[in-house]
Amino acid sequence: MNFLFDIIKGMLIGVANIIPGVSGGTMMVSMGVYEKIIGVVNNLFKDIKKSIITLLPLGIGMLLGVAVFSFIIPWCLEVYPLPTCLCFIGLILGGIPAILKPAKESLHKEGKSISIPHIVAFVFFFALAVGMALMNETETSSANFDLNLGFMILIFIVGMVAAATMVIPGVSGSLVLMILGFYGGIMASISGFISAVFAFDWAQIFYYVGILAPFGIGVIVGIFAVAKLIEWLFEKFPSVTYCGIFGLIAASPVAIMIKMGHNNINIVTTIIGIVLLGVGTWFTYWFGKKTEGME
Repeated sequence: MNFLFDIIKGMLIGVANIIPGVSGGTMMVSMGVYEKIIGVVNNLFKDIKKSIITLLPLGIGMLLGVAVFSFIIPWCLEVYPLPTCLCFIGLILGGIPAILKPAKESLHKEGKSISIPHIVAFVFFFALAVGMALMNETETSSANFDLNLGFMILIFIVGMVAAATMVIPGVSGSLVLMILGFYGGIMASISGFISAVFAFDWAQIFYYVGILAPFGIGVIVGIFAVAKLIEWLFEKFPSVTYCGIFGLIAASPVAIMIKMGHNNINIVTTIIGIVLLGVGTWFTYWFGKKTEGME
């Protein structure tokens, strides 16, 4: 049962990572697995068996979430942007109680109260996330990708940057991809690869592997690099780090609404969106309580 719950958590994290403005790191926090994932990644080679057991269901869920919803989410965002965005805002809000407890404990252990460094961390990272959402982007598509060594090095670096931001709560990796101009191309490559596999189109399969393989390697390298930094921050400045994370989480709904499309907004979609906001909030809160203590 725990394995199944972790697959579901992984799917929600995977889906969050492909929605511009939604943070996969925030969803990890909401699902109550953020610090566990960071710890396991940093100690991967110290206890490989335990690390694989921990990461396997989450990894399966993430891959399923990205693979299945790379077709669905772009359509939902285009046709029903308001309900889709409000649903994910709800999923984020429902996870806030899960991070409040360790944040309060970190303050208690340090014997501190909220001070200027905490406020500065909150405001700085709130402004950073909102500022990123306000940046304009120039999109490209997979059809514009010319497979050569220079491109593969570039897409590897893009994967590292995207992964670094995916791991940080409140910062949307897909939004960063969009700002860099690679979101549409990567999403099209994922869905194109899946379609090519089902069609047994080997030419297209090898083409998309040439795009996704260096990108995926960059993602792995980026996750390891940032996980080390975050673990160090939690160790040295836990309460200030939590305040920075709260700033990023607080900015997430603002960033999501900024990047949201404005088509098909009417009384019906607004009501549906409000209902999904409530359902998403309840689900994440309930799911967190349901799986609490099962780690």
